[in-house]
Amino acid sequence: MLRSLLYYLAFMPWTLVMSLTSWIAPRSAHGVHRFVHRAWTGFGLWAAGVRIEADLGALTPGQTCIFMANHQSLFDILILYQVLKPWDVRYVAKESLFQLPFFGPAMTKAGHVAIDRDNMRKAMKAIEAAVAEVEAGRSLVVFPEGTRSLDFSKLQEFKVGGMILALKTGKTIVPLVLSGSGEIKPKHSPFIRGGVVRVKVLPPIDPGRYTMKERETLRSDLEAMMETAYQELRHGK
Repeated sequence: MLRSLLYYLAFMPWTLVMSLTSWIAPRSAHGVHRFVHRAWTGFGLWAAGVRIEADLGALTPGQTCIFMANHQSLFDILILYQVLKPWDVRYVAKESLFQLPFFGPAMTKAGHVAIDRDNMRKAMKAIEAAVAEVEAGRSLVVFPEGTRSLDFSKLQEFKVGGMILALKTGKTIVPLVLSGSGEIKPKHSPFIRGGVVRVKVLPPIDPGRYTMKERETLRSDLEAMMETAYQELRHGK
């Protein structure tokens, strides 16, 4: 209870300040937006009492790529910002987040991409916007499950939209698995619990191995790879 109180009393005003900073900054002020991302997420993880154990293997810092991660909690966004500090990343996120006061406009200004999976026309425009961000040298974080999981025993079924986006960019796909973030703040719960979140990178995937017609094959291969790694991480292997 005390942890939750500290988090909301400290982090909510900080979110407002950081959102306003990004909102009033020019879209071209990439340094400002990166500073906001790091400051906002770092403080949020401190307030929540979250520690991160990350194994990024031999990834090349700064290389433009598409990060694919499983999704258990809103804290995944904060965690991955800190883990992926060497990269200039943007998120592909559900459209409802962009409708929040202050926070939504700040996300738009910073170059994050809103996607509406129920509207094909909007979804295609979102993919075009995502490709534009990648062409500008920014990496993307995609949650192929589409939404936060309620069952931490396994990953949810992956959506094919993330595969289409990744193949459209032509950039290296880097799978990431997280374990423990769901316990920090489960979906639909207002309570925050400190703890350790483990993050592990898997071998990158060359998108040239798959054509657009093979997007379902990419989806099933990626899901199988990440599910195996998730179970190993979850059980401490």
